[in-house]
Amino acid sequence: MLTGHLTSLPGTEAAHQLVVCVRNKCTPEEALNVLRELPNPLRDGDAASTHAAPYNPLKIDVFVQTLLNLGSKSISHSFAAISKFHYVFKILAESEEAQICVLRNVWELWQRHPQMVCVLVDKMLKTQIVECSAVATWLFSKEMAPYFTHSCLWEVLHLTIDKMNKHVSKLSKELQEAREALARADSSSSDSEDESGSKKKKDQDKPTEEAVERMEERLEMGHTDQKRLFLIVFQRFIMILSEHLVRADTDARDPLTHWYTSTIGRLTQVFLLHHEQVQKYSSTLETLLFTQDLDPHILDVFHQFLALTA
Repeated sequence: MLTGHLTSLPGTEAAHQLVVCVRNKCTPEEALNVLRELPNPLRDGDAASTHAAPYNPLKIDVFVQTLLNLGSKSISHSFAAISKFHYVFKILAESEEAQICVLRNVWELWQRHPQMVCVLVDKMLKTQIVECSAVATWLFSKEMAPYFTHSCLWEVLHLTIDKMNKHVSKLSKELQEAREALARADSSSSDSEDESGSKKKKDQDKPTEEAVERMEERLEMGHTDQKRLFLIVFQRFIMILSEHLVRADTDARDPLTHWYTSTIGRLTQVFLLHHEQVQKYSSTLETLLFTQDLDPHILDVFHQFLALTA
């Protein structure tokens, strides 16, 4: 029950107030007001400190735990709560660290029902409460290490990468269509036999060059975000695998454990499932991450991928 869960938290009173507030059909602004006075554990003892904390984890803990507890009857209840208080999520979780804090709370509440974690993270990605990079960073974080081999976490990783890939693909398609429409309009504008009414219609449908430029900028940003996501994912794989191999070497143990085999398998799976997108960044990955000084066990996976896509 919610009350028992939150009695140890400094925000207990605010949590109780929020429960009453949400049950009384409060607005997002009223919900934020309940959280307003909560102290920020990240801020130094000096309340007058000029350095603003990047986010308030206590506000996020109280808000996410309370709201998702109240919406825990079903998926549709949870979705309705997220939709209604979307504005509050956006205010509280502007930065990547704050979004990771939201994800921690989702996991804390639902880890015994991993499918619900997948569904909620997917919803939060679609509604842009959390960014793909925040999800990837959270999945590879130290606190998630004990659950690292759980299949639900891999499901979350792949749906996150898929979400990014679909976003970039959509931007690319929109730009291509706009360029084609612009080219068609330009070629037909030189046709003097065109009826004036038909010409006007075509001019209205024609995208402006400024609009096409904006689309190009959006696609460029999309590619930058996609590349960053793959860099985060592969860098974290390399870090955890390298740590494991060094520890095994130091302790004179066989490195080929179940965990290692599973993790190498997952790394290979990311390359194979998303090969079209990863291939675009293979030279960047080779320059920044899969360098010659890397352990051959890890480097082999990358070289096999390059051989397959050559």
